[in-house]
Amino acid sequence: MKNSGKLRGKTLFITGASRGIGKAIALKAARDGANIVIAAKTAEPHPKLPGTIYTAAEEIERAGGRALACVVDVRDEKQVQQAVAAAVAKFGGIDIVINNASAISITPTLDTDMKRYDLMQNINTRGTFLVSKTCLPHLLKSDNPHILNLSPPLNMKSKWFGNHVAYTIAKYGMSMCVLGMSEEFRHQGVAVNALWPRTTVHTAAVEMLSGPEGALYSRKPDIMADAAYAIISRDAKDYTGHFFIDDEVLLDVGVKDLAKYACYPENLHKLATDIFLDNTGPFAKL
Repeated sequence: MKNSGKLRGKTLFITGASRGIGKAIALKAARDGANIVIAAKTAEPHPKLPGTIYTAAEEIERAGGRALACVVDVRDEKQVQQAVAAAVAKFGGIDIVINNASAISITPTLDTDMKRYDLMQNINTRGTFLVSKTCLPHLLKSDNPHILNLSPPLNMKSKWFGNHVAYTIAKYGMSMCVLGMSEEFRHQGVAVNALWPRTTVHTAAVEMLSGPEGALYSRKPDIMADAAYAIISRDAKDYTGHFFIDDEVLLDVGVKDLAKYACYPENLHKLATDIFLDNTGPFAKL
């Protein structure tokens, strides 16, 4: 999807933007000339995962954006506050928040230790709430403010709880922030929405968990970046409280050829549907 230039000069605060989907969204916005705050933990190279906040900043600036790399653990209120203050000092405000940072453990109850449970709750639900709360005073001054959480629709079928209830609680917490904050700030013009992928999305972090073979039936992070770009380019007053699916967003803006997003285009019709979705919609039968 081509860039429209609508994000030129806008400031995006993106958690977990040193790699994966977060970085893909950052690079998409950077091509418009946006300001990107990379709020992530990785300051030193990870032994298994590529990229740091500083290498991401270099890529963003090469793409045409301005970057601010901030070491941020979204569990740490002081670090979040400092990063927001630094963003406002450098760029003059915050227009868009992308709550991308997330922890995952697809484990049943007896195999989920409390340290992992707390990690997911504190990053996914609490971190999303904290970042949104801290950025909101500045978003309220923006002419087109958006919060976009990378979280699923609130599908209450028991099968999405039975196999990994701890993870579901943590991700649904992010989605409940959408439900609550979209209503709370509706009349103040702040759009609060969620975005979730139709299929599995292959990133370095996913590969570390499931192996390289997962790419065979997955899409690239670019599909989420393009969908996020389409959402945050809209008028905030007209689009709030929605739980968007990536390919449906792209269909709505006229993108019909999705083959380019598949890691292996020859497997376009064999892609694996992501969790929390019941395989319905215009692209259900992949």
